Amino acid sequence: MTDKLDKTPSGPADAAPEQVPPDIIRAIPVRHYGRWISAVVVVAVLGALGYAFAQGNVRWATVTDKLFDSSILAGLWHTVLISVVSMAVGLALGVLFAVMRLSKNPVTSSVAWLYIWFFRGTPVYVQLLIWFNLALIFPILNLGFYKDYMTAVMTPFLAALLGLGLNEGAYMAEIVRAGIQSVDEGQTEASHALGMTQMQTMRRVVLPQSMRVIIPPTGNEFINMLKTSSLVVAVQYQDLLRSAQDVAATSFAVMEMLFVASIWYLALTSVFSVGQYYLERRFARGSLRALPPTPLERIKSNLLSLSNWRR
Repeated sequence: MTDKLDKTPSGPADAAPEQVPPDIIRAIPVRHYGRWISAVVVVAVLGALGYAFAQGNVRWATVTDKLFDSSILAGLWHTVLISVVSMAVGLALGVLFAVMRLSKNPVTSSVAWLYIWFFRGTPVYVQLLIWFNLALIFPILNLGFYKDYMTAVMTPFLAALLGLGLNEGAYMAEIVRAGIQSVDEGQTEASHALGMTQMQTMRRVVLPQSMRVIIPPTGNEFINMLKTSSLVVAVQYQDLLRSAQDVAATSFAVMEMLFVASIWYLALTSVFSVGQYYLERRFARGSLRALPPTPLERIKSNLLSLSNWRR
């Protein structure tokens, strides 16, 4: 008997398997048939919806003619103005009442709670009507150093600003409070150990770190403000919707002017949504290891995957 086994291949059966060079291996992407089926269904539904509107009794030429009408553009500017100013007022009030709500002083925290409770609990439409009809309760505004009729003071712009701004301040107070509470308490303790006051700690340490939490819902609130501003027609403010209604009253194109207003509202929300996206992306730096791809990067990736699938 031999002490060692002969490991030399004795025939074709014992031959080593042939190695395939790695350069000729080509990965085949998985085909997602469900995605294509759902895409076809969505396109078919959109096509049917477009065909239905094309066959409806709508004068589309009037829509294109009135889209850039001077009164419509003036109303568009007033909508942007009242939305931006009201959001600024709401943001300032939100920061103030959020700090008051978190205060250890029972008086300030109770006042902040009552403010938030009242303006969140009543419809903004009712608040607008209350401000606009305030002259029924106070015919004359007398501040000591200033006195005038309330009807002269409470203009449509001021009524819209108070109605939208104060209501928004209640929602922003809760958003800011959640952002402040998301910052670790050790940051505040460390700031106080360095000799910083409560106000300096809030302004330089807490609020900058809480912006990552505050920015996304604030952007959503502003987008909602652009649409909620259409309620100011109740106080006779000449916004986009009221301008469209005035044109419809003279041209008898009611649905067409509503379509014009809808197109401009969609344009406004789309533009500010893009700004919100990049603002969120900026404040997300440092908290995420890798930022999510931008819309252009996603489109490029989808096009590359489509070209690979065709191969």
